[in-house]
Amino acid sequence: MTLHLEPVGLGGKRILIVEDDYILAMSMSQAIQEYGGHVVGPVPSIEAALRFIEEEGQPDAAVLDIRLGEDTSFPLAAALREKGVPLFFVTGFDDWFLPQELDDVPVYQKPTDPENVVRLLMEALPKNSSG
Repeated sequence: MTLHLEPVGLGGKRILIVEDDYILAMSMSQAIQEYGGHVVGPVPSIEAALRFIEEEGQPDAAVLDIRLGEDTSFPLAAALREKGVPLFFVTGFDDWFLPQELDDVPVYQKPTDPENVVRLLMEALPKNSSG
């Protein structure tokens, strides 16, 4: 049986993408939009993500690259978790260790299939989203 995702699967949810690989960020953005999500960003840095959050409000979920230039997304991830925002990491590195407060956040290896990102978001978001 083939998994078939309905185009309205993300139901207008606001998804923050923090990814410094432009092509991957655009691929994930396109897939999220095709399945009904609203992409916040994508942005390539923590600073840009914080500006977007300040201007547009908290996202419903977030996809974060671990390594952003010389920085990591760990402080942003911790702040989002404090606010109850579901998130997961994507990374091209094999040997990351997560800070203790983030050790239960899922980590997925790049290259990440954009439709898999959508599936993971649909699993992470609360099911009773009709408002």
